[in-house]
Amino acid sequence: MAAQRQYEELARQLSAIGAVKRGLGRVLPPECPGGSAAVLTLLERHGEMRMSRLAELLAIDMSVTSRHVAQVAERGWIDRSPDPADKRSRILRLTPAGRDMLAEISERYTHALAHYLEDWSDDEVDRLNSLLGRLRASFDDCRPAAPPTPPPASPPTPPATTRTPA
Repeated sequence: MAAQRQYEELARQLSAIGAVKRGLGRVLPPECPGGSAAVLTLLERHGEMRMSRLAELLAIDMSVTSRHVAQVAERGWIDRSPDPADKRSRILRLTPAGRDMLAEISERYTHALAHYLEDWSDDEVDRLNSLLGRLRASFDDCRPAAPPTPPPASPPTPPATTRTPA
């Protein structure tokens, strides 16, 4: 098992991944912000679904999900049709225009990664892909949702006194 300092460094490195995500976000088409891209990506990966499932996959509030869905629907990238099982709900699915936008996003991401990692060897990129896939799988498996809580700290030991009893 890795040492505590290794996990602390890993936590710092993962926090810094935000800079990578922001860099990739800058290559998105202006009409497709990150939230819209995430909606399209999840619909491609998981297929048609209700908005409640999409909110769960995005791990965001239903009201925020609703705004993202409205944006992509306005652009014609998804279709919202009544759910035959529950007429109050809508089923979301990609349209051909949504698939075209995903293809453009993929091309832009691929070019950006090729640019930023141009000094990496093929083996290094393969190793990174493998390790990131393994990391993601570790969080997706059947482990508890929350990590175990560390044991409570021992109460502080009272300082030794130099007084002599009276």
